[in-house]
Amino acid sequence: MAPADRTPDVPPALRPGHPLAGLGYSEPTRRRSLTQLADGTRTEGEAVVAEEVPVALAYNDRPYAVMMATPADLEDFAVGFTLTEEIVSSAGVIDRLDVTRHAQGVEVSLAIPEADAARLADRHRALIGRVGCGLCGVETIQDAMREPRALPAGPTIPVAALWRAERELPPLQVLNRETGSLHAAAWADASGAVGLVREDVGRHNALDKLLGALVRGGLDPAEGFVVVTSRASYELVQKAAVLGVRVLAAVSRPTGLAIRLAEASGLTLIALLRGRTANVYAHGERLADAAGAATPTERPS
Repeated sequence: MAPADRTPDVPPALRPGHPLAGLGYSEPTRRRSLTQLADGTRTEGEAVVAEEVPVALAYNDRPYAVMMATPADLEDFAVGFTLTEEIVSSAGVIDRLDVTRHAQGVEVSLAIPEADAARLADRHRALIGRVGCGLCGVETIQDAMREPRALPAGPTIPVAALWRAERELPPLQVLNRETGSLHAAAWADASGAVGLVREDVGRHNALDKLLGALVRGGLDPAEGFVVVTSRASYELVQKAAVLGVRVLAAVSRPTGLAIRLAEASGLTLIALLRGRTANVYAHGERLADAAGAATPTERPS
């Protein structure tokens, strides 16, 4: 495992000696001074802002990817990323996970079977994974468009559970309540009770953190459903399906590719979940109204 004083593989602009280095990245949020302009007046004040830092992921001491992320729940993030990217087949083969915080970023080093580590040389991520990017550095179409996972039918989720989860989630977004700039991914049980929430400046990171937390906590993602406070992009559908999530609901709209991937994998895709309204784009048969009738699937125009 890398020694604690090793400089992580971070962008040159964030290495020691650069003006942005040495600012400290230990907290997910911090207070910053600002000047508020309103109707010809200037008022000095402060606001809480979300941090984003370079997080270097290394496997068996070999750098693999640098993702820009919120520096919280990084163990969950590392496990979730490792599983949803199919670097290993199960969390049980991860032998060791170390998080080392540096002034200019964070290094997460994992020990995995050498056969799995060797395969990474064929799809090394050469670029930085920015907060809005789920595929930065993927070099081939085959890596980006992995074969859809075929999900079993699974239990039915009451439509009322969706309304409950959407209602319960906002008060649990602790960091976003301070900053107004973070995405959240939440897991709710079949009744809609939200049991886990993870937040990050990147929607993909938030989902990786959530899925990692589920696995580390010994929870079965198929026993409930996932809600994300973002659009439903195909990367989110892909990551969810890899870990066996059968129902994914988003507060914003889906992309066409996300719908096609959900249809192909058997994942129930819901979008525009707001209040007591939502659109079902794929596999509505997993949803039931109060009378137990399946919900029809909306066909995109």
